[in-house]
Amino acid sequence: MRIAGIIKQSVVDGDGLRYVIFVQGCPHHCKGCHNPETWDYDKGFEKPINEILAEIIEDPLLDGVTFSGGEPFIHTDELIEIGKFCKEHNLNVWCYTGYTYKELLNTEHVKNAKELLKYIDVLVDGKYVESKKCIDNFKGSSNQNIIYLNKIFE
Repeated sequence: MRIAGIIKQSVVDGDGLRYVIFVQGCPHHCKGCHNPETWDYDKGFEKPINEILAEIIEDPLLDGVTFSGGEPFIHTDELIEIGKFCKEHNLNVWCYTGYTYKELLNTEHVKNAKELLKYIDVLVDGKYVESKKCIDNFKGSSNQNIIYLNKIFE
């Protein structure tokens, strides 16, 4: 899997203690992006999924895993595998995407989007808009939505 980086323990990329995967590559190129180094599809490094899964399971303190980037929905096959693993181990999954939830549901341009959504508990959707920057919990601009796809957080 081509990734930009991993944070093994984060408290700012979703609720609780999280393992965060920053995927490499992004088609959105949002002005003022927090991670512009993730845009180029050829940068970053390869990391086998089995190594990622081993790191996740080694930490008994984790509440869940966060998919960020870059754009997670260009890595659907790999993230589906990680999402399934998380569900098997009672870990919740957050995902930050530049696509809107509606776009993910209604497009055939994003390969396996609906399948990946099955494993995501909380989706933070929408492109980052610099003029709408906010200091809201877990989102970067006010146009973004925090969507609870799985009611485990209620």
